[in-house]
Amino acid sequence: MINTLFGIKQNMTSTYDSRGRRVGATIVEIKPNAVVQIKSVSGKDGYDALQLGVGSKKSVRKPQLGHSKKAGLEGKIRWFREVRIEEGNPSTTLGTIEPGTEIKLDQVFSRGDAVKVSGISKGKGFQGGVRRHGFHGGPKTHGQSDRLRAPGAIGSGTTPGRVYKGKKMAGHMGNARVSAKNLEIVGMDKVKGLLLIKGAVPGPVGALVEITKLGRIKGYTPPPEEKPESQQTNEPAVESAEVTTTETPTEEVKENAEG
Repeated sequence: MINTLFGIKQNMTSTYDSRGRRVGATIVEIKPNAVVQIKSVSGKDGYDALQLGVGSKKSVRKPQLGHSKKAGLEGKIRWFREVRIEEGNPSTTLGTIEPGTEIKLDQVFSRGDAVKVSGISKGKGFQGGVRRHGFHGGPKTHGQSDRLRAPGAIGSGTTPGRVYKGKKMAGHMGNARVSAKNLEIVGMDKVKGLLLIKGAVPGPVGALVEITKLGRIKGYTPPPEEKPESQQTNEPAVESAEVTTTETPTEEVKENAEG
């Protein structure tokens, strides 16, 4: 089975981790990840990968519609993404996967897994050096009241007499692929297809994110299991409550009879 699924980022919330600490978490909706195409080294593609179809929308182009119908999928798929299969990795073998197979949430992830979440970050447009790179700015004194957020000099003397490549300056910020590693899965909802990931993940609400399983969180301790309903109904507290309700009316009847 593969170790990567695609989901849609939702709002953030707060929850409790395995140690009982209140932490911020991001809700990711894992919509059905259907296998659309299987690529292999022996085929014309030259590498092992699975092409997954995620999400749906009102209208798609005819080539996309025909590509999904070839795999036996009737819906209008919004995104097509590939997952590379590493050679020699038993956790990502193709196995008996066929086109049209739907990969479910609990087949890949479980609570306490360490994951890497990748996505396109929010676009911030053209920004200055203070916001883009965290520059401190210039002094406010000695007549420099209007130079607080200026980048300052960019040259490096007579030698080499030019500006180095990669110089931190103002420019386009955001709208790039970003990955957040070693995040913890603190909750799951198999029925609704929701994944609760500790911390923040890149991208705006409604963006497509790629979630890859890295392993298990070091020192993870599962939360204590709740008692079954059969044990909860036979507790002595329930019996004592019944006794108090039966004694109250009998005492009132005796007082009324003596009066």
